[in-house]
Amino acid sequence: MKGHQLLVRRSAVPLPVPPAVPAPSRPAASPPAPGEPPPVDLAEAFDFLRMFHLEHPDQPVPLRARMRQVRQAVAAVGTYRHTTAELTFGARVAWRNSSRCIGRLYWNSLKVLDRRDATTPDRIHRHLVDHLRTATNGGRIRPVLSVFAPSTPTTAAPRVWNSQLVRYAGYRLDDGRVLGDPANVAFTETVRRLGWRARYGRFDLLPLVVEGTDGRGPRLFELDPRDVLEVPLVHPDHPFFAGLGLRWHAVPAISHMRLRIGGVDYPLAPFNGWYMGTEIGARNLTDSDRYDLLPAVAAGLGLDTSREDTLWRDRALVETNVAVLHSFRAAGVRITDHHTESRRFLTHIEREEAAGRRVPAQWSWIVPPMSGGITPVFHRYYDEQEQHPAFHLDDDARDRAEGRVGPAPAGRGGGSAAAAGGGWGAPPERCPAGAVDGAVSGGCPAEAGRRSAEQPGRPSRD
Repeated sequence: MKGHQLLVRRSAVPLPVPPAVPAPSRPAASPPAPGEPPPVDLAEAFDFLRMFHLEHPDQPVPLRARMRQVRQAVAAVGTYRHTTAELTFGARVAWRNSSRCIGRLYWNSLKVLDRRDATTPDRIHRHLVDHLRTATNGGRIRPVLSVFAPSTPTTAAPRVWNSQLVRYAGYRLDDGRVLGDPANVAFTETVRRLGWRARYGRFDLLPLVVEGTDGRGPRLFELDPRDVLEVPLVHPDHPFFAGLGLRWHAVPAISHMRLRIGGVDYPLAPFNGWYMGTEIGARNLTDSDRYDLLPAVAAGLGLDTSREDTLWRDRALVETNVAVLHSFRAAGVRITDHHTESRRFLTHIEREEAAGRRVPAQWSWIVPPMSGGITPVFHRYYDEQEQHPAFHLDDDARDRAEGRVGPAPAGRGGGSAAAAGGGWGAPPERCPAGAVDGAVSGGCPAEAGRRSAEQPGRPSRD
C-alpha cells in the first residue's frame, strides 16, 4: 500500500537483478482473466488455508475439516466463502506481499471491513464513504481495506471505475492546456458523459462511478467535501507558496485493484495506507504530466531557470516537499517522509526474514523518487518472487479508470442514463481557454454557479 506509499510509479533505473531464488514447490496459479471466473483452483485454496492455519493455529475448525468444507463447496458451486478470520488474514497478507509498497511494516494493523453482502450501488456507495471516514480518523490516518462481494462462476462482482476513491478532475481546454490533474482528463470526460457537471477548478473532487450486481450499468455518486479531508499547502519559510492555492487530500485509497485470496477474486477491495510526502511533493504536484509546478515554485523562490546546472528543479522539488510535510503536520494529518519510511522498510525485511518469510519488492518502486541514493533502500537487492495472496491490476479495470471504457456513443444506447443523471452520448461542454487562469485558479462562466465552495487556509474537515 502506498504507505505509507500506496502505488507510485518510479522513473529510477533498477539495479541489476541478482540470480533468481529457487521457486516454491508448487508454482503460484496465474490470475484468471477478467470476466466470468472458472471454478476455484483447489490447490491455491488449500495453500492459503495451510498458510492461515500455520500462522493462526488456534481455529475452531481444524485444517483438514476446513479443507473438506472447501472441497465440497467448490464441487457444488465452483467457489467457497471465506470466514471473517480468513478474509482478514488474507487481506493483511496481500498487503504484506505488495512488492511495490514501501510501507508494509504495519501490515498486521490493517483494519478489514467485510462488505460482501452489499451488492446495490447505494449500499456500496455508503460503505465507500464509511471507508473514507474510518480511514481519515480525525487526521490520524489508519490503514483500511473494504472487501465487497467476490466474482463467482455465476455472479458478477460489483466494482468502482475510479482508480482511487478521491481523485481530482482534469479539464482539457480549447487551447490544449489542462486545468486540474492531467492524469484524470479521460476519466473526467467519461463521468461528464455520464451526467456529471464540471466545476472548472483545479482541485474538483470527481464523483464515484459504482456498478452493482444488478446489471443496470454504472451510477454516479458525488463525494461530499465534508467526507474528504484536504490539506491546504503552505511553506514554513516562503509566504508565496500559500498564494499558489494548492491542496491535497489526506487518504490515498486505491480502488481498482483486484484482491485474490486462496483462488477467490474480489474485484472491489479499496484499500489505503497514509501518504509518504514524496508521492505528493515529488510526483503528483511536480511531474511534468501532472500538475507540473516546479517552474512556478522556482519562480517564487527567485531561482535562475535559464540553465539546468543551477539545479533549480532540484531546489524547487525539495522546497515543495518541505511544504507538503509541514502542511500535513501543521494540520494534524498523518504523513511520513521518505528517509523514515526507508528505514522502516528495512526493519520490515528483518522481521519477515526472522519469521522465515520472503519479502517481495521491486527496486524501482521501493526507492523514493527524491534523494533515492541517500536512503538505505537504494543500496541492496530485493526478491521479486510474487507471493499470494496479492493484489492485481487487470486490463479491464485499468481501462475503466483511464477512461477507455465508458458510456456508449450517442445513438447506440446501453446503460441507464436516468440513473447516471444525464444523457450517455452527450459530449462534455468545453470551457473556453480564455475563461480560465491556468496558472493559479479559474472558472468557466457557464459553470460559475456550480463551483464548490473553497475554504483556503485550513482542511475542509476539522
